[in-house]
Amino acid sequence: MTEPARDPGLQPERTRLAWRRTTLSATVAGVLAAKTALHGSTSAGVVACAACCALWLGFLLVAHRRIRALAATGRPAALTSRQAAGAVLCTVAIALCAAALVV
Repeated sequence: MTEPARDPGLQPERTRLAWRRTTLSATVAGVLAAKTALHGSTSAGVVACAACCALWLGFLLVAHRRIRALAATGRPAALTSRQAAGAVLCTVAIALCAAALVV
C-alpha cells in the first residue's frame, strides 16, 4: 500500500515569505548599525559595523539558499542543522555587534 502524496498547501510559500521578511529585518538592522557606527566614527564602531555587514552577508546567503529550496520543488527538503545553526549564529552575532555599537 503506497502513501498518498502529501499536499503541502501554502506552507512552503508562507515559509519562503517569512525568510524574506527576516532578511529584510536583518537588512534594516544592518543599515541602522552602519548609520550608528559612522555617526560616531570610532575605530571600534567601524570594526563592529564591518562585522555586522559580514554577518549580514552570511545570513543573506543562508536565507537565499533556503528561499531557493522552498521555491524549487513542491515538497522542499527539511532545513539542515548546519543551515539552522548558521542562521542562528549570524542573528545572535549581529545582535551582539549592535549591542556593542549602542554601548
